[in-house]
Amino acid sequence: ILVAAFNIILFGCGIKKTVIGYENIPKDESVLYVSNHRSYFDILIGYTSVPHLTGFIAKKEMTKIPFIRVWMRFLNCLFLDRDNIREGLKTILEGIELIKKGYSVFISPEGTRNHEKEMLPFKEGSLKIAEKSGCAIIPVSLSNTDSILEAHMPWITRGHVIIEFGKPIYPKDLDKETRKFIGSYVQN
Repeated sequence: ILVAAFNIILFGCGIKKTVIGYENIPKDESVLYVSNHRSYFDILIGYTSVPHLTGFIAKKEMTKIPFIRVWMRFLNCLFLDRDNIREGLKTILEGIELIKKGYSVFISPEGTRNHEKEMLPFKEGSLKIAEKSGCAIIPVSLSNTDSILEAHMPWITRGHVIIEFGKPIYPKDLDKETRKFIGSYVQN
């Protein structure tokens, strides 16, 4: 029902999307989607493009927005306190539990929406969910999502976005040195 509602919102906003690499997503296992972050629309676009039940990791400040807070909790979203390492670790542990329960998790390890041409460095700790649970990491590239809203806030305009899923990366298959800097490896 929620996917249908999100698709209606995207359609109503005039957003078309092209999905590339859908076949790279393992169908029978939970995964950690690791994506760049360009827009508030990234969650709607991501959620309507994945085959699994998926929770998102969002900044804790999103809990201050009543309507959004409710539907994000309904989606098994986890709220990350970026200023408190202990609370951040709890969120990562909750993400590991979601994976074990059969949910996939979608995270944007840049740590914030980024409007520059180059991505911000990935936060290494955000990939601990995959390292500790053993799930695959699916790199995700979202293109042109910021042209919908952020480029001309507060107006929403029509747009065509591209979401591309890369091949799965299993942390256990990487050598020790690569696992040490898995954030930059996945980002590349």
